[in-house]
Amino acid sequence: MGLVGKKAPDFTAGAVINGSTILDNYTFYEIHNKYKVLFFYPLDFTFVCPTELHAFQEKLSQFSEKNTEVIGVSVDSKHTHFAWLNTSKENGGIQGITYPLVADLTKSIAKDYDVLKEDEGVAYRGLFVIDKDNIVRHQLVNDLPLGRNVDEALRIVEALQFHEQNGEVCPANWAKGDQALSANSDGIKAYFKSTSA
Repeated sequence: MGLVGKKAPDFTAGAVINGSTILDNYTFYEIHNKYKVLFFYPLDFTFVCPTELHAFQEKLSQFSEKNTEVIGVSVDSKHTHFAWLNTSKENGGIQGITYPLVADLTKSIAKDYDVLKEDEGVAYRGLFVIDKDNIVRHQLVNDLPLGRNVDEALRIVEALQFHEQNGEVCPANWAKGDQALSANSDGIKAYFKSTSA
């Protein structure tokens, strides 16, 4: 059924933050009054995964400007995260990543978010945009070979915040600065009239 519209499952787990600090108890719900982009990836020291993690880091300042915390999760240990964080990009590592990487060794977080690939014991590429009240507002799950579009995650955060601030809804392919519409029959008529002119 998915998690959209539901409370995001809380968790406490080991993590590495700021690229170097190992924590035993990183608690999701302790992130107060912020939007969150929570994403799962299959494994450390793999191939598509480091491209995604670096892509999130490249856009991190833009997420931060939108009061949005980015958090990565995999079934690896906090120590494996730490080792990967100390491996250079040129050697397939993720040195330079500063957002939290959570260790889901028990696979309970992946199960709670319904992204666990049971036969391989790893997470699918799940991505969740969560609002300040910890309600899931967007969910996307890719199969293992398919890397995500980080710009799309950023666009979803912008669309959610625009809707919350203005009350209007965001049509297909909406981007920041584009026309939105009122959620009624007059709104869609006005939208099509102005965009087809």
